[in-house]
Amino acid sequence: MGLLDKIFGKKEEQIQTYEDFWNWFRANEMTFYKSVRKGDNIEKKFFNKLSPKLGELKEGFFYLTGMYDDNVAELIFTADGVLKNIVFVEELVSMAPMIPNWKFTALKPATSMGSNSIKMEDFTFSTENLSFYSIEYKNYPDEIDIVIVYNDYKGKHISTITSGVYIFLDNYLGELNAVTTIDNLTIISKAQAEKELIPIAKLKDYLIWREKEFIEKYNGVRYNTENDNYSGFEAILDNGLPLLAIINTTLLDWDSKASHPWILSVTVQFDGNNKGMPDDSTHELLDRFEDEILSELKDFEGYLNIGRQTADSKRIIYFACKDFRKPSKVLHELEKNYSGILNLTHDIYKDKYWQSFERFRSN
Repeated sequence: MGLLDKIFGKKEEQIQTYEDFWNWFRANEMTFYKSVRKGDNIEKKFFNKLSPKLGELKEGFFYLTGMYDDNVAELIFTADGVLKNIVFVEELVSMAPMIPNWKFTALKPATSMGSNSIKMEDFTFSTENLSFYSIEYKNYPDEIDIVIVYNDYKGKHISTITSGVYIFLDNYLGELNAVTTIDNLTIISKAQAEKELIPIAKLKDYLIWREKEFIEKYNGVRYNTENDNYSGFEAILDNGLPLLAIINTTLLDWDSKASHPWILSVTVQFDGNNKGMPDDSTHELLDRFEDEILSELKDFEGYLNIGRQTADSKRIIYFACKDFRKPSKVLHELEKNYSGILNLTHDIYKDKYWQSFERFRSN
């Protein structure tokens, strides 16, 4: 150790891998355990140390802790409902070592209905005041559109009520199911209900049944884009700048869209001095980047390139995917590889019938 290290203390190496994180955690776990077991200043002694280390690994990790039983502390890692971060939470926990008196959990688990009562401000959310019904659509038979009916609904408190209902569903269904099994969710009062109400305790079984039907219908469905037709679209934005799009219009007419319900949207910001369009060198860079995505996300593996649009110094690339985990990992790596070269962001959302692309379909 050098003289400066002795004076100022040796700087800890930055966490770069799951293994790095768990080595750090293991070295400090006894202090953390005592804090959780005693309920002794957990924020300062545990969370204030845990949070920056997770941030070094990747943004988007959240956590909960408490005693699982009299002797075992549980640390739950959560993506806070953000789809693109779920796979990293799962991977982190899958790499966790066996540490005595610790239980590590990926994503908030489902709790028993009897203990699932949420209090938020002046509102309580439980089986006593929540019910549901579903809305069916002839043109979208696999869409799971759930209406939650809250007996104590008050419009002026909709923000609090919405948060309470979502937390209730997180606890009841578990985080993963809460964000992946329901396509659309609406919260209304009892007076607004238009169908017979079903006890909320039956929602889980209903979703399991719908998911089973969906898997049986679409499991293994794949699509080859090799012979598809691509169409060019032009438009003028409200600010007067042009929009150019190249879209696989053959794919948009596919009758099994629901088999690839996860939409990956990749946004690249660039300096578009030419009426919001890239210059030649930027155009080449954007094409090379898009080719890299295509080399990782192949159609026959379940990742379909819908197309791209360019306008107002921004290019957005769209994929329809059979799952959200691999695209999350691929884009995370590409964002690291292109750091300082391209200004990249991405999002993943569920759109089972690709309704966000209806604007590109002919009437």
